[in-house]
Amino acid sequence: MCFHAKQTKSAQEVHQHYSTRGPVDSGIYNGFSHPKMTVITAKEPTTTALFYWGLIPAWAKAPSIQKHTLNARLETLHQKPSFRSAKRCLVITDGFYEWQWLDPQGRKKQKHLITFPDDSLFSFAGLCDEWLDRSTGEIMSTLSIVTTEARGIMRSLHNSKLRMPLTLTPETEKEWLLGHTPEPFFQFSATAV
Repeated sequence: MCFHAKQTKSAQEVHQHYSTRGPVDSGIYNGFSHPKMTVITAKEPTTTALFYWGLIPAWAKAPSIQKHTLNARLETLHQKPSFRSAKRCLVITDGFYEWQWLDPQGRKKQKHLITFPDDSLFSFAGLCDEWLDRSTGEIMSTLSIVTTEARGIMRSLHNSKLRMPLTLTPETEKEWLLGHTPEPFFQFSATAV
């Protein structure tokens, strides 16, 4: 799963890397606080936007569903009502955090920062939707990070559930936005923190 990520590059670096314009946020994100993150949607591939982490489907009656939609399992995307009508997006990042269980019960854990080997920007495969708050008239743009079976070093790091975010390279980002499912990048660098 993926509940903690970071994006620490400048807006200029993001726009140069993705050939975009628009708002960019940076920080260290805890999904459970539903922060705004920088995304690029399939509909607007040359513009960045800020979406709340935790997808709220357009049909939802209340935003409370977003605590259950921080991640979307690739294997069940088309089965879950929350994700069926969602659109594809890229979630901009330069790292994420996972906790390795050091004992079978998970009482002892080691936090790791996972990055691309050159510490460059990359994207998570994401899903996004818009939700209208009928009480205020506000439209909330929200996202979910797609996860897949852990591979490579992630099998030993995220050793309790064997999941990892579906991570994309510049070569596979367009594939995701066009509706294809590319193989995830999994040649990460991991640093105990």
